[in-house]
Amino acid sequence: VQLQASGGGLVQAGDSLRLSCAASQRTVSNNAMGWFRQAPGKEREFVASVNWKGGGTTYADSVKGRFTISRDNAKNTVYLQMNSLKPEDTAIYYCAVSRSSAVVTSTTAHYWGQGTLVTVSS
Repeated sequence: VQLQASGGGLVQAGDSLRLSCAASQRTVSNNAMGWFRQAPGKEREFVASVNWKGGGTTYADSVKGRFTISRDNAKNTVYLQMNSLKPEDTAIYYCAVSRSSAVVTSTTAHYWGQGTLVTVSS
């Protein structure tokens, strides 16, 4: 399975961005999908996860209330709507497909996208 992430860019604090990640195979519709990020000099961290149906979501505390994850199984695509962006959200964002249908974690992530850079200026 190949994952193609897009939507990153340079924005100002308070702006919004929408990331997309398209999978090459429909089989991912049975798996949880999600987003991670890695800031310069830091380890990769979990951002958000959505279950295979799209109804169960999990967020990192740092993005709760600002980010929304969703998916469209007809398009094999997962999205991350990011609002009220902060400079500390600056990172490379990676999408992932889980071995699990319920949630994606750093342990259950099976496939990774190539990453898309989000830069938030103050």
